[in-house]
Amino acid sequence: MPSPFLDQIIVGDCLDVLREIPDGSVDACFADPPFNLKKKYASYHDKKALEEYLSWCEKWLSELVRVTKPEGSIFVHNIPKWLTYFAGYLNQIAVFRHWISWDSMSAPLGKTLLPAHYGILYYTKQAKGFKFYEVRIPHKKCRLCGGYIKDYGGKKSRMHPFGTLASDVWTDIHRIRHNRRRDKHPCQLPIHLLERIVLMSSEPGDVILDPFVGTGTTAIAAKRLGRHFIGIDIDGEYGQIAREKVVREEASMYGGRYVSIFLNQIVSIQEVDCTSLSSQNVANLSNAVRTKPCACEIK
Repeated sequence: MPSPFLDQIIVGDCLDVLREIPDGSVDACFADPPFNLKKKYASYHDKKALEEYLSWCEKWLSELVRVTKPEGSIFVHNIPKWLTYFAGYLNQIAVFRHWISWDSMSAPLGKTLLPAHYGILYYTKQAKGFKFYEVRIPHKKCRLCGGYIKDYGGKKSRMHPFGTLASDVWTDIHRIRHNRRRDKHPCQLPIHLLERIVLMSSEPGDVILDPFVGTGTTAIAAKRLGRHFIGIDIDGEYGQIAREKVVREEASMYGGRYVSIFLNQIVSIQEVDCTSLSSQNVANLSNAVRTKPCACEIK
């Protein structure tokens, strides 16, 4: 157990800090590195030559695999361009599970298709015996009438009262759009995105590591869900913001189970927890699931 770093936000170079963490001591890693798109962070520029950037990425990717337990997982968030390089390297040292497509629009650059998703690579340390927990997300409903968007082929009687099992395409989590929910960071991720990843790859008491923790999103998600965290960031300003935020966080629970909540609604819950709750509680979870189809006509 990496006790000196447990439940800490460490300011420093991630490679230096990672080298001090023992082999096989972390349950899950999540990395959201700079995209090398010339963004201006508080104390550094995101600008490296191609080979320099890829060489640096291979170093911290290798460290993440090393510190992960045999049954653990590694997640890497980035744009598809860089993920293709990362996957080529990770395929040599870990086991590919999924390319998760996070539906999130961004600006077009030149003569290209409109970029409409970020990718999250999901790898495990070993081929068998790794931790994975199915996660349920709410059924999609019409915002006007409250009915189901999908008709499920006339088999509504078989629908789970809360929602469907999560796929590898996530369209229900959106980027942070309002400044009141954003810190002074150019690439802040929504906490419930990280909470879904934490729920699907770990259990309470596990250790979640983020080598580019920024203003603390992964650490906050871990603490809310009863996990330990190790957060690393090279920027002291972001590190201080993260420390101040994470200390204020409390457990996110429903019916004695850890769940992800956004805007007072459950957005992710482990299948094992969903099953253990009573049918009435599950129905309440999804805000009174309705059996009628959407009655609105899309013009």
